[in-house]
Amino acid sequence: MHRFLISAAHKSSGKTTLSIGLVAALRARGLTVQPFKKGPDYIDPLWLARAAGSGCRNLDFFLSPHDEIRAQFAQGHNADVCLVEGNKGLYDGLALDGGNSNAALARLLDLPVILVLDARGMTRGIAPLILGYQAFERDIRIAGVILNRLGGSRHEAKLRAVVEHYTDVPVLGAVHEDPQLALVERHLGLMPANEAAEAEALIAGIAERVARQVDLDRLLDITATSIALPAPPTPVLSTEPRLRVAIAQDAAFGFYYTDDLEALANAGAELLPFDTLKDACLPPCDALFIGGGFPESFLDALSANVGMRASIRSAIEGGLPTYAECGGLMYLAQSIAWRDQVRPMVGVIDGEIVVHAKPVGRGYVILTPTAEHPWGQRPASADFSPTIHAHEFHYSELRGLPADTRYAYKVERGHGVDGHSDGIVRHNMLASYTHLRATAACDWPARFVQFARACRACPTSRETAPCSL
Repeated sequence: MHRFLISAAHKSSGKTTLSIGLVAALRARGLTVQPFKKGPDYIDPLWLARAAGSGCRNLDFFLSPHDEIRAQFAQGHNADVCLVEGNKGLYDGLALDGGNSNAALARLLDLPVILVLDARGMTRGIAPLILGYQAFERDIRIAGVILNRLGGSRHEAKLRAVVEHYTDVPVLGAVHEDPQLALVERHLGLMPANEAAEAEALIAGIAERVARQVDLDRLLDITATSIALPAPPTPVLSTEPRLRVAIAQDAAFGFYYTDDLEALANAGAELLPFDTLKDACLPPCDALFIGGGFPESFLDALSANVGMRASIRSAIEGGLPTYAECGGLMYLAQSIAWRDQVRPMVGVIDGEIVVHAKPVGRGYVILTPTAEHPWGQRPASADFSPTIHAHEFHYSELRGLPADTRYAYKVERGHGVDGHSDGIVRHNMLASYTHLRATAACDWPARFVQFARACRACPTSRETAPCSL
């Protein structure tokens, strides 16, 4: 088995592109690769999952304690290769002591580090950079470096000579500056893999360049281990009849964590994907889940699908249990305004969305549920906190909400809807800017499914009906 963490000296060093290329290139060799991503992120995992042909899993110190992170990493126990892509630089993080850094994750999971270095304009200066990273935390094993964005063969030769002369760290690869890879970087930053029709071609192009310029055999030798990962805990599966949960999965909405979808299924949900851009209406279902995404990029198509908008509004107003996050909240509002365009949306939330050029809410959040929360709240226990740790990332704000709007959360940290509250409650709907993550401390999928079952059993609630075409 092979396990390692891909990190960098600083963000925007090209580690995401190289991670995608390594996953795809190793998979092309017939190896099963389980990708992981450190921290809250949807876009990188979408690309890593597409490259691996299996779901990417997130590892997050803010959301999970150490034992839970180890158990989450154990999901790769059957893979030939476990590749973890870090976030930011190797030693960067929120904590002064580095307790939530990439290095801390490498230490926790006993992973060698492959350091990606943006070497533009560097020659001899790369040696003290590597030596400093080795010396800063000596228990972190930097097993190799991949030199990125090199100026040509002469530049590569100089850098290899410097690294070999001054350090004991092997150069595993040297990736030259490439206009095609620069184009790919822009695509990766702007376009989730679920939205990209050309995703497979982009990934194949990255994999070909990485396989040609990185010594994959040496990488596998350096990262080999005979220590097997323990099997993850066996999930507790619901024995109740399956609950049909319609889930928006299309170009506009695709931000879902693999663990959350698995937790929904384990709780008894049968996930029914539908397309908000193309389908005429909701499929027959007992509950509805609309995750995050980029609805502002699809204003015309979302607005033009009048049948779907009417179907969703009718279902929610008729009592369909509904959960929406961020992009889903935006879609359920009266309208979305972006770049001098205003388009009508579903209209269940009595407010208008305005999209800005800079983030309105960004980073980790801490929430306290209110009495308005439709799913209720378990009492505190060893595995459950009365507060919820989650994250948000939105460029939009919600304007014109009525004064009597009901909220499911009080925001202790973060922005939410207005800096104080988040989680709009109407009928059996909960819509928030916050992105939840299924963990032992926040088993929201089980709570949502339990709530939907109770609603189905209530004679005043109903499921969606088939389309009348």
